[in-house]
Amino acid sequence: MLFLYRIFIGIYPIAAWILGFVNPKAKQWHTGRKQILTQIAAALASNTKPIIWMHCASLGEFEQGRPVLEGLQKQYPNYSILLTFFSPSGYEVHKNYAGADYVFYLPMDSAGNASEFLNITKPSIAIFVKYEFWHYYLTQLKKLQIPTLLIAGIFRKDQLFFKWYGSFYKKLLSCFTAFFVQDKSSQSLLHSIEINNEVYIGGDTRFDRVIEIAAAFIPIEPIAHFCKNSLVLVAGSTWFQDDETIAHFEKTNPNIKFIIAPHDITNQRLQNCLGLYKNAVLFSDYVKGFNTAPQNLNTLIIDNVGMLSKLYHYATVTFIGGGFGADGIHNCLEAAVHYKPVLFGPVFDKYIEAAGLVDAGGAISIEDALDFEGVANTLFSNEADRIKMGQHAGDFVHAHKGATTKIVNYIQEKRLLTS
Repeated sequence: MLFLYRIFIGIYPIAAWILGFVNPKAKQWHTGRKQILTQIAAALASNTKPIIWMHCASLGEFEQGRPVLEGLQKQYPNYSILLTFFSPSGYEVHKNYAGADYVFYLPMDSAGNASEFLNITKPSIAIFVKYEFWHYYLTQLKKLQIPTLLIAGIFRKDQLFFKWYGSFYKKLLSCFTAFFVQDKSSQSLLHSIEINNEVYIGGDTRFDRVIEIAAAFIPIEPIAHFCKNSLVLVAGSTWFQDDETIAHFEKTNPNIKFIIAPHDITNQRLQNCLGLYKNAVLFSDYVKGFNTAPQNLNTLIIDNVGMLSKLYHYATVTFIGGGFGADGIHNCLEAAVHYKPVLFGPVFDKYIEAAGLVDAGGAISIEDALDFEGVANTLFSNEADRIKMGQHAGDFVHAHKGATTKIVNYIQEKRLLTS
């Protein structure tokens, strides 16, 4: 299996380079890693503090790791924070993140890269978020006896660790000092393959993060002006099929305001949204003269990144995109924390927070446009029902807070870092 793994890590950069000619993200992945170890060495040359290293695959994992990173930053101000990403969608958004002293792409896994990276950075602790099991990095961390944690971990029976042919990946799990998993099922799965490291049910740090974001809410004047006293549907991270599902309802309900935040904000996708929705305008155009905007506008298309979590504050009902695609829904907690009813498509089962939200009565999974129309009509016309559902949603989020504290306390109690 190690032979096949070596082939994979050898082919991956070549494939990214080739794809880079037609795919901007692949180009960013490849370009961002040119002379990456030299860049890291130059940046850290003047560093005099010990280092806390956190690695995230992408944007979603960063949001899970961020509360822990910021908690450690407060608790251990004498440490420098090193943050690495595998994906451009994480690095490009947060390369200037103020909560870290250094932000880089992670060099591709190899014996040489892992050894040199750890020799340059010399982390006092390594924290991996949710996923990312890189053979050479993990085995080198274990060899150097550097405490290594997996936080917000989630494991499923269909993963390679739990297959009869998965011994190569199972060995990687033994490199971790401790696991903080999201649920009992994940803990039981690890125990079933005799992973006897410390395995704790830590919960999902995203609950802490969305509570923190909601508490720091600052009004957005153009959005408030657009919504006024209307009923409002905020649809976040939508894909084409999500917009098709919503668009018919939008056309037949001119009294309701719609705020649509597409997952992809390329020009083509934005134009697609403008074509689907009636009386729609891009947010960037609306802000130029929202005080004199036509009164018949009922749909805003959000053409920026970073605003979505605040938009849910203005919602009467929320919709989370992605549930009609194979990968499933996006972050539903950002909406639920505002005590608003949450709707999403049928593909959500692998996201335990979404399933829990449905079980708690704070969310409803809809099958198609007709189902959406029926559920939305009920919620928009019945204030008591939507208030009750929104209360269930918010209560569910607040009942699951505390994962960050568990992890930071563990690091303190085990003296993995020194104050």
